[in-house]
Amino acid sequence: MLLSVITVAFRNYDGVAKTYASLAHLAQAHDITFEWIVVDGGSQDGTAEFLENLNGQYNLRYISEKDKGIYDAMNKGIAMAEGRFALFLNSGDIFHPDAANVVRQLENAPESAMVIGDALLDFGDGKKIRRGAKHGWYIYHSLPASHQAIFFPVSGLKTYPYDLQYKVSSDYALAARMYKAGYAFKRLKGLVSEFSMGGVSTSNNLELCQDARNVQRKILRVPAFWAELSYLLRKRTTGKTKALYNKV
Repeated sequence: MLLSVITVAFRNYDGVAKTYASLAHLAQAHDITFEWIVVDGGSQDGTAEFLENLNGQYNLRYISEKDKGIYDAMNKGIAMAEGRFALFLNSGDIFHPDAANVVRQLENAPESAMVIGDALLDFGDGKKIRRGAKHGWYIYHSLPASHQAIFFPVSGLKTYPYDLQYKVSSDYALAARMYKAGYAFKRLKGLVSEFSMGGVSTSNNLELCQDARNVQRKILRVPAFWAELSYLLRKRTTGKTKALYNKV
């Protein structure tokens, strides 16, 4: 199995259905093998019934039970994953129509690297901004790519799962831990996914900045002055992003 697509959901039936529909962009590439893993937090909105009626399409496996939050649910998905690489597309996130061109390149990617591509940030009302993948050294300030455009080697995820102490930046902490452990970033050209702004990171930008600063000091071991400068830059950037989202 080449790829595990992991979707975390809670009370978001429409979002799960939207993510499911986008899997067709991968399925049309018959040389790509993938599985879809859905971890639902015990929603009572018809999500479990919807998934049950898919009869295992796209090698679907799912659970619907209470969890300790989004990162705990992601860890459950990791435990279920059987692919070489994993991508997290949470409910409502979708594959870009050209995603297969990027995913196909994973065949030749080393499992000692985190493979990153580009993503579209959807601000609503038709406004979308492309976030291109950056060089690996960018990890010392932030994730070099959107979380929804990072293909993690599953073997690495099982060794370095999400740390629940980071409430809104555990994705950054995980990537930082893997990077320090020797997993480099490998950039691939192309759009992987699209996702709507307004999630945890957008709505909790101050906590996000504080969490990220802790990651930089405790995991990346950057000097205090750099962590503080990065904190100020991130606070400014996320503030602008939040303002743009609220504006549209």
